[in-house]
This record gives sequence, C-alpha cells and structure tokens, in this order.
Amino acid sequence: MTNYTISELAREFSVTPRALRFYEDKGLLSPTRDGLNRVYSSSDRARLRLILQGKSVGFSLSDIREMLDLYKLDGHRAQLKLALKKSRDQVRLLNKQKADIEGSLTTLNDGIKWLESKLAELGPGEEVEQSARAYERVARAGLEGDVASADT
Repeated sequence: MTNYTISELAREFSVTPRALRFYEDKGLLSPTRDGLNRVYSSSDRARLRLILQGKSVGFSLSDIREMLDLYKLDGHRAQLKLALKKSRDQVRLLNKQKADIEGSLTTLNDGIKWLESKLAELGPGEEVEQSARAYERVARAGLEGDVASADT
C-alpha cells in the first residue's frame, strides 16, 4: 500500500497543506498518524481527487461528503446514483447561470454601443481638449526634466 505525506499530496494536487488539514477537519479525509505526521493512503488520495473535482464543478463540501460517505455505507451503486443525480442538478444550475451571464453580457455590450454612439454624436468634448493640454504639459515637463511643473 502506497502512503503519502501532506507535502507530497499538496504538491501533486497543487493545493496547500492547510487545505488538506481543512478537508480533514471537515471529515472528508482521514489520514493516519505517524507521531505528529499525517500519513495519507491511496484511498485518501482518491478521495482528494474526487473532492477537488467536485469543487471545480461547484459542488458544496456537504454534497461531496454525502457522495463520498455513501460509498462506505451502501456500496458503489448508491454512490453512483447520488452522484448522477447531483451532477444532473449541477448541470442545470450551471446552464442557468451561463444563460444569466450571457444575458448580462448582451445588455452590457448593447449599453456600450449606445454610449459610444452618443459620444460620437457629441463629437470631441472639452474633456478631450483638457486631456490633450495635460498631455502636452507632461511632455514639455519631461523634456525639461521637471515633471512637477506639469501640474501647473
């Protein structure tokens, strides 16, 4: 049986040792102890992979725990059925969020086009002329070696 240290798993999965201790505190991982050192088994490694995959698609830690714990209690079939149901629910949620985001982007892009057209209708404004004068002052000051005089 292969064992892993906290550093090895943290490095392999690009997480911090603190994250592994957090998952242990939440009851998602159960390393054994060798003195003060945590020793992770192949099972802990597989659970960590599932935890991180679940997090990456938006499952809560309680959902992840529920799916992982079913394997111990009822066997593989119950775990697979629950994971399937939760995965389908998550796909529905993410598709709704995607549609909401696409709607927001459409609204923002339409607003940007409207604002750009209004600014174009107004032509160059006073702020453009002020910016050009300020740029010229900064450029002159830079050539003269005195940036502070650009504020005048």
